[in-house]
Amino acid sequence: MRYFVTGGAGFVGSHVCLEFLEAGHEVVILDDLSTGHRSAVPKGARFIEGSVLDSELINKILSDGQWDGVLHFAALCLVGDSMRNPIEYMRNNGLGGFIVIDACVRHGIPRFILSSTASLFSNVDDNLIDESCTIDPASPYGESKFVVERALHWADRAHGLKSACLRYFNAAGADPLGRLGEDHNPETHLLPLIIDAGLGRRPPLVLFGNDYPTPDGTCIRDYIHVTDLASAHLDVMMSLNEKSVSYNIGTGKGHSNLELIHAVEKVTGIPVPYSVGDRREGDPAILIANPDKIKKEVNWFPKYANIEEIIAHTYKWRVANPGGYGNA
Repeated sequence: MRYFVTGGAGFVGSHVCLEFLEAGHEVVILDDLSTGHRSAVPKGARFIEGSVLDSELINKILSDGQWDGVLHFAALCLVGDSMRNPIEYMRNNGLGGFIVIDACVRHGIPRFILSSTASLFSNVDDNLIDESCTIDPASPYGESKFVVERALHWADRAHGLKSACLRYFNAAGADPLGRLGEDHNPETHLLPLIIDAGLGRRPPLVLFGNDYPTPDGTCIRDYIHVTDLASAHLDVMMSLNEKSVSYNIGTGKGHSNLELIHAVEKVTGIPVPYSVGDRREGDPAILIANPDKIKKEVNWFPKYANIEEIIAHTYKWRVANPGGYGNA
């Protein structure tokens, strides 16, 4: 089958494209390379440099032959930055999503997968978060994803576009074979920051707060291996026929920031220097998925659910690629 992927040169998008290519599908990637990397585009994919805000380009691409589906990853994705620049996030992520959805409707695309987020939820307790939990974004980033989810709801109601909103919890890890990894500038994800601090590639880590209502005072998150996340996209796309769906994707297990530091030290054998700073605005104390719905309806299960495997794959890629993807 043939798929169009926006943001396919980014961390999650590139791993998903690799998964689809290995399953024998044709993949065309659009990315403006503002945060993605040309070298992260998997071999075999066709690459087009451009923006999802370019309506003329999106419609030109989707008018070129038959498409079996669209996967939309392209977005600004930093929670803290969104608190400082809320309108930029709402404009870029909201408008970009609307443009791609509108083009899908115009060109009769049958299926659409949205890269959404657990930031839709402002969790206040330690209960697992399922799809029925109240949506109350704590940041403009989360809000910008929710408006795109609502646009997809109405695109189905009005035009029959079947969609899946996949709410990721904390994507982490790297391709187990070392072909792809995580390279952001600046890096904001906790696991690579911990590893780089331990390797001496950056100053000591600063944790954002240790006064949360958790056992050790630091935030608790559900870490999902990026390769498992990629397999979820493929499994959901293959099942996306009769109705639109939303799935919370995680492992159902949480690890605090301090627990993650200690796990990195155990797996790698390197000490991690760190200090504690102020809380970061927009961070809920606990976010842990209840993935039962996607397991039941799609028969998807994470293969790399052990946090030590996630750490080992991340560490392997970062040691082998000290400059990330370089300037490519």
